Amino acid sequence: MAHKILYITNGISGPGGLERVLSIKASYLVDNFGYEVHIISLNEQNSSHFYKFSDKIIYHNIETRGKYITYLSSYLIGIRRILKKINPDVISVCDDGLKGLFAPLLIGKPCPMIYERHVSRNIEIKKDKASYINNFFTFLKFKAMNFGGKLFNNFVVLTNGNKNEWELSNLLVIPNPLSFYPEKKHLSSSENKKVLAVGKHSFQKGFDRLIKSWKHVSKKHPDWKLEIYGTINENMGLKSLVNSLNLDNSINLFPPEKNIGEKYREASLYIMSSRYEGFGMVLTEAMAYGVPCISFDCPFGPSDIISHNKNGLLVENGNIEKLSTSIIQLIDNSELRKSMGKNARKDVERYLPEKVVSQWDKLFQDLIFNT
Repeated sequence: MAHKILYITNGISGPGGLERVLSIKASYLVDNFGYEVHIISLNEQNSSHFYKFSDKIIYHNIETRGKYITYLSSYLIGIRRILKKINPDVISVCDDGLKGLFAPLLIGKPCPMIYERHVSRNIEIKKDKASYINNFFTFLKFKAMNFGGKLFNNFVVLTNGNKNEWELSNLLVIPNPLSFYPEKKHLSSSENKKVLAVGKHSFQKGFDRLIKSWKHVSKKHPDWKLEIYGTINENMGLKSLVNSLNLDNSINLFPPEKNIGEKYREASLYIMSSRYEGFGMVLTEAMAYGVPCISFDCPFGPSDIISHNKNGLLVENGNIEKLSTSIIQLIDNSELRKSMGKNARKDVERYLPEKVVSQWDKLFQDLIFNT
């Protein structure tokens, strides 16, 4: 009989990184390792998936309603009902909120439980400069998060840098698997005058910093274009920033693209301007297409993936001028771009699904048979 793995998450229908990772990992566990995989998500009864999931996965929807106590009550009643029905061998919680971190207390611990942290702890920081009161409440929340993390058999993070954020003894590093690894005939030529960035409009992704850096790039290379794909949030003011810098002819903002692989293929450079990251899966995706990456050396992820001056460039976090000169450096040198792109393609083989999901299989087997 197949072992049962239950994932608990907020949603799987959207275009985010967590949804993409879960679609790859859960599908691979079902199709290649023979697990029976269940996924609990919230308020997605009639939602379609942005990413492709295996047809063998079993889905469970919980309708949550109201606020606070009412919401939590409907959430817990739904989970307990599903747990009783399927009796899982391992539960993996993919929920970056406090209710996810306190799941072992809220629902009991009917079997070994794993917590998957898909973002940096810095996600709690919403501004470059916070008030003393905000810093105090963030400190208290970090303490609560560390307490919740201790309740799990394993607390899985994505990079060695993320590991250093937590004061836990149950930590394990397992990176995100590659979404794709295209054939050589589909790789980037590195000849198109196009630079790519992907991610939702948010403080974390730092596209305001990228747009400001592009002012200098565009001045020297007006024929090059920057394309940013991701969920658009008008409140972030990115379009207004583009217009105020007179860059509307060289920067285009697009909504999420299902066939993002084609956009990587068309690009000659990929830029990550994030203030902080959990991993940086877009970097590995771009590199799989032979596209060299330039990234701020933010906490945490890029320095685990990019080898400076080998498969891309790392820039001091927040140094907008240096980001500009780094972009210009690779625009000016097509041979260096191609060399770095070739190295990048080779280096990301370590993130192939068969290698990464094998680590999850080992963890599950250890928990099932040794707990």
